[in-house]
Amino acid sequence: MKRNPAFRLGMARVLLGLLAVAALVACGGGGGGATGQTADGHRLYGSNCALCHGQGGVGKPALGKDLRNNEFLAGMTDDQVVEFLKEGRRADHPLNEKGVDMPPKGGNPGLSDDDLRQIVAYLRSLS
Repeated sequence: MKRNPAFRLGMARVLLGLLAVAALVACGGGGGGATGQTADGHRLYGSNCALCHGQGGVGKPALGKDLRNNEFLAGMTDDQVVEFLKEGRRADHPLNEKGVDMPPKGGNPGLSDDDLRQIVAYLRSLS
């Protein structure tokens, strides 16, 4: 039985859509009640924070702390975390356990307060 080209194209689109959903779920980008803000925060985190704090906030030895279930973050409101991200933390700060500067806004002065709020929403989703 010969299928027409329109049917094949439609099936290919369905298959591609299913593959895209599977890839999102496998990468942690689907399910779990992720919101648009969390997804944007994940993207922003990946391009501004992950170099030191690792993908998924797992931390990196000698660079950045593990941000999953982090007591420091848990003890602050979202607005307080935004202010902290805006200021960063110098290497010589008494609470800096890694001895490495955390630059304001992760070194990206172009991040807006809204961008930082989205990163905070993503960080909260890691707990």
